[in-house]
Amino acid sequence: MMLETYPMTIGGEVVRNECTLLAKVEDGELMQSSESVRFLILHCSATRRNQDYSVEQLMRDHKKRGFRTIGYHFYIRKDGTITQHRKLLEVGAHCRPYNRCSIGICYEGGLDEHGKPCDTRTEAQTERIIELLYKLHKLFPKAKIVGHHDLPGTTPKACPCLDTHAVFGWIEDL
Repeated sequence: MMLETYPMTIGGEVVRNECTLLAKVEDGELMQSSESVRFLILHCSATRRNQDYSVEQLMRDHKKRGFRTIGYHFYIRKDGTITQHRKLLEVGAHCRPYNRCSIGICYEGGLDEHGKPCDTRTEAQTERIIELLYKLHKLFPKAKIVGHHDLPGTTPKACPCLDTHAVFGWIEDL
């Protein structure tokens, strides 16, 4: 059984409760309400298992694509470090046309050493993904846990390089 406990450390900052995660953003566009969140979408960074992909690199690459900041709400490094880049009700830039009704979670990796799609999650990443999905699903109980590739009408890709529902779908039943 999962414990619903705070505080939770995100990017070195202690989050004492869900109100902090939901805090109003200053310069971003907001979803209409918490009822708007229909999907918790898992992504991978599409980087090789044997290479690091820092938050700074992710920021640089997203800015090159024209985003004002990282498009995901959360990013989980191989060591389990998690950083938050958008407030929960802030519209993301991670899965068009689902950005206005979803929370985007990205884990570092998704490709093997040769650049082929592969589930490269570390134990630390898996633990943090479970913890985060559990807490998010408590906040948004109607939201479905899906992978990027599960959603129709998106750019076809292998992301997140695993069967999201088979691995994490049990969280919806808690």
